[in-house]
Amino acid sequence: MIKKIFTLLMPWRFQRLLLIKWFGYKIHPTARIGLAWIYPTYLEMCENSRIDHLNIAINLDKIVLAEEVSIGRGNWITGFPTNTSSQHFNHQFDRKAELIIGESSSITKNHHLDCTNTISIGKYSTIAGYNSQLLTHSINLLESRQDSAPISIGDYTFVGTNVVILGGARLPNYSVLGAKSLLNHSFENEWYLYAGVPAKEIKEINKDAKYFHRKSGFVF
Repeated sequence: MIKKIFTLLMPWRFQRLLLIKWFGYKIHPTARIGLAWIYPTYLEMCENSRIDHLNIAINLDKIVLAEEVSIGRGNWITGFPTNTSSQHFNHQFDRKAELIIGESSSITKNHHLDCTNTISIGKYSTIAGYNSQLLTHSINLLESRQDSAPISIGDYTFVGTNVVILGGARLPNYSVLGAKSLLNHSFENEWYLYAGVPAKEIKEINKDAKYFHRKSGFVF
């Protein structure tokens, strides 16, 4: 704990070196973390990736941010690590408490990501707006125990504001999840708008839409 606090108070160029030396993280010289409490078991930040101020990321096995990934302010990223003696989730031998984000994707502000199981976000994707919840764990009522399942968000996707995505859900590549939707199912069809509570296929997306062909993650 003392090392974590000391590291947090250092200017970034010294903080990066301490995170590498003391915690074994892999952080590219062009990557950056703001004033944030980011302490998973392992952290990898590739070229030009960044985590802004007031983020908290704890109790995860791993966070991996590919090139040009951005995480905005005020997100709560947590989980339940696998290297504990707790009876929670001990029936899930292959569970991984990870956040994996692909090239040029972004998470905006004030979201909650529960990475008790893996949350994977593909390349050129956006978790947009505010106050979305990605929840990989819940209580299994039939078995009366905590259970978890991964969440998969594909490449070139757009997740609208204030949604809920539950464990086991999958948003396919080249698709949109509408604002205030509940995604609790694994979908397969690409080029669709999914929306509603629960979410379902609403309509096909125009394949000429420039968002789905861009070569830069940032949208002006």
